[in-house]
Amino acid sequence: MKFLEELKKLNFPTDQYAVFGSGPLAIRGLRENEDIEILVKPELWEKLAKNHKLARDDLISIGNVHIFKHWEPWLKNRDELIDTADIIDGIRFVKLEHVLDWKEKMGREKDKKDIELIEEYLMC
Repeated sequence: MKFLEELKKLNFPTDQYAVFGSGPLAIRGLRENEDIEILVKPELWEKLAKNHKLARDDLISIGNVHIFKHWEPWLKNRDELIDTADIIDGIRFVKLEHVLDWKEKMGREKDKKDIELIEEYLMC
């Protein structure tokens, strides 16, 4: 998975964030990722927002790591997404079921292949 070392070097508390977006697919070898998107709990967000420029009101980018305050309106329970995430290599990755739910709600053309990959993976 690309940029995993970059994420690890940020040394965030492991219980305060989870990788989302294409990361959960990439860590399982389903496809490549072009960046790393993480969802963070409010405590970590507040610390980061004080020390980093906001790209948007809900986004901070540090290199190839894009840090999100929330994942609304598609998925509302940020803390649950983080707390129930799968731990792989010591890093939390949002469960594929939640990634699938998000990609279905987004309904973008580019997500159709990911939806197929996730559904096939979950059936095994």
